[in-house]
Amino acid sequence: MKTSLDPRHKKRQHLIQELFSREFYEQATSKNTHDILEKKEFLDSKIQKAAPDFPVEKINKIDLAILRLATYELLIKQEEPKNVIIDEAIELAKEFANETSPSFINGVLGNISTHAKST
Repeated sequence: MKTSLDPRHKKRQHLIQELFSREFYEQATSKNTHDILEKKEFLDSKIQKAAPDFPVEKINKIDLAILRLATYELLIKQEEPKNVIIDEAIELAKEFANETSPSFINGVLGNISTHAKST
């Protein structure tokens, strides 16, 4: 059973914090965060396609950080099952974001996951 002390969860927490802070400050980041940011345009295009009513620049910054990490894990890294990645993103949204974020993130990632299967 996954706990908040799970090393993978802790790693994701750290990545979300780095991705979020990069929206406001230029700073050194870990290799994982750097890898995600290198793919930012690709990730944002997938997020935009999955949530056409929400321009990426208007999405809450913490939601966007969670979406970028999860989209990176879903489409590029592909080391874990899609349902695990989505579940972890929802847990991070419950932990860091507002009360509507988990359902928004679930919907966007569900869309991305469905489209990834069909391409």
